[in-house]
Amino acid sequence: MDALFPHRAETDGIVVRVAVSYLPEQSEPGRGRWFWSYHIRLENTGDQAVQLLTRHWIITDGRGARHTVEGEGVVGEQPILEPGGSYDYVSGCPLTTPTGSMQGSYRMIGADGVRFDAAIPKFALLAPAVGA
Repeated sequence: MDALFPHRAETDGIVVRVAVSYLPEQSEPGRGRWFWSYHIRLENTGDQAVQLLTRHWIITDGRGARHTVEGEGVVGEQPILEPGGSYDYVSGCPLTTPTGSMQGSYRMIGADGVRFDAAIPKFALLAPAVGA
């Protein structure tokens, strides 16, 4: 497993890798706010170009409450990944609990017009213990 991107899923030649970081400077535990950034790397190991159309996230907080986020593209873009190509972006997630998780999928379309969902691996959102 890649040390920089410990979470990985592969669907139809699209590899989704995730690295997550807790951001103490943007968190306010005393006010019930914790914040993480996550770095996504999409890799096309297939033999045709694909375009990312939409995203679908399931965010679960430490109480088990689930929140779904859907939208066009990622960070305002709908990138095209050529065979052998990759695309990276960074985004963030606030929670009202010090733990949680994220998972989901990207709706992709291949050069052949076939649409499919590329899995985003489940990854934990864990704030360090107080005093750690």
